[in-house]
Amino acid sequence: MIAVTRDGQIMSIAQPDTRQFLSFTTNLAYARDLITAGNSLQGLQPGALDINDLYRAAWVQGVSAMDHWLHEELFRRVAEIAADTGSSELPVQLSRFELPLSVIEDVRTGDQDLGDVVVAAVRAKWAFAPLHNPKKITEAYRLVTDEDLWSKGAQQINEWHRHRTNYSAQSLKQQFSAIIQRRNLIAHYADLEDGDLKRRRPITEAEASDALNWLERVALAFAAVLG
Repeated sequence: MIAVTRDGQIMSIAQPDTRQFLSFTTNLAYARDLITAGNSLQGLQPGALDINDLYRAAWVQGVSAMDHWLHEELFRRVAEIAADTGSSELPVQLSRFELPLSVIEDVRTGDQDLGDVVVAAVRAKWAFAPLHNPKKITEAYRLVTDEDLWSKGAQQINEWHRHRTNYSAQSLKQQFSAIIQRRNLIAHYADLEDGDLKRRRPITEAEASDALNWLERVALAFAAVLG
């Protein structure tokens, strides 16, 4: 991952050394390979293939990679917090997380471990919830942090760019939501123009690459905020 400094140079941003983030970058690399394949075929124009579909597939793959990472990172962090029995303070929403009375009784009698049941309960609630909507991401991640994830994430991106950018929580959400909205049009509506059954929205290599770069940037910012 790179960012541009105020003198026009590029700097490297360290990536989290976790299995979850490695999986994320591996999935993003697959999406970028699709873009590379599309670019290499541009001059050939094979009749049986719409090259732009490779860019659309890369876009969908990138969003899927982000969704998968957000889930796995959430579960990893809940497990770490739940296992830290010496922690004096829990995130507010995790401290209020509801468990069935039968489970609480099993914990009291020693039949189940508190950390295990908390992780299992969080997984049950969030495993199949799509983490595409900024509000849903905020709700889920309140289980592991009391920080304003979008606001702090925007500040982190501005710092990486030496404040040549001025993103806020709202503008970062808008940028992210635009990527998700285009993914939904591709995945659910074949990217067709409104009211047209054949003509699809234009898409370029640059647009697809920029979407993947933004997803990576947001993930890195969130990881930095979470610590």
